[in-house]
Amino acid sequence: MDGDIGHVNEAINELLGGSYLLVDTGPVFGRMVMLPAGVVERIDTVEHKVYVDRTRDQIKAAPEYDQTVDDAQYRDRLGGYYSETYNGPDTRM
Repeated sequence: MDGDIGHVNEAINELLGGSYLLVDTGPVFGRMVMLPAGVVERIDTVEHKVYVDRTRDQIKAAPEYDQTVDDAQYRDRLGGYYSETYNGPDTRM
């Protein structure tokens, strides 16, 4: 575990647009970030914690959420960022 990054402010589930968590990083990084649901590793319902497969530094460097930016443009940039930072298992054959 890399440490806390903030709290989930909202869960966004769009039929064709994907699912995301809007996270308020509060005093940790002082901004809002959107995490694609695909980065969620597990949810601990007892402790009320969401675990993701990214480091604090990767989330800190993520594009900041801005409601004034075109949604499609922002989500394209967000998807590109998170696909570049994926540290999952090597799937080469």
